[in-house]
Amino acid sequence: MQGATSTVGVGPWEGPWPSDPRYDEQLLAQGDARNVVDKYRYWRLEAIVADLDLTRHDFHVAVENWGHDFNIGSVIRTANAFNAKAFHIVGKRRWNRRGAMVTDRYQHEFHHPSVADLVAWAGDLPLIGIDNIPGSTPIETAALPRACVLVFGQEGPGLSQEMQQACEKVLHIEQFGSTRSINAGAAAAIAMHTWVMQHVFA
Repeated sequence: MQGATSTVGVGPWEGPWPSDPRYDEQLLAQGDARNVVDKYRYWRLEAIVADLDLTRHDFHVAVENWGHDFNIGSVIRTANAFNAKAFHIVGKRRWNRRGAMVTDRYQHEFHHPSVADLVAWAGDLPLIGIDNIPGSTPIETAALPRACVLVFGQEGPGLSQEMQQACEKVLHIEQFGSTRSINAGAAAAIAMHTWVMQHVFA
């Protein structure tokens, strides 16, 4: 039986402690205030990652990081929500993790110093760019590969020229208002949800 729900998360475990090795004794004793779904309450971090690995989807997420964009954290948090296979940082290794809200710990992270390094890692895995540039096609009518890397640029400049050329295709999200672009984190969420709609709910 779980303890009473507190303001954030749950309190200390009530009743006999479970013998399941996935549980963390410290969390059982002190409560679990982490931002995790109820299934993973009191579980060890490593146990959660191992369980997520059993059902990860076949798309990866890559983000160009040339200017330490704060929005990267939001993209990574969304990648966790949709259980992406892994996320990739292209460019500078350091990125602002505050926006990820610790969700990066539950994922597999790869760093690629350059676009060429990402391309070499991907091999036959197609890179699908998400950016509203001349020549891009609407994501709403595009067929996303089941196994692919969804690539996102920085807020403002978008995908670099080199990354655009490395992508098999570049897709944009149709817009109907006055703004030229939407927030990078929002664009990433739409793109990942589109993949889910095509390959999970189709």
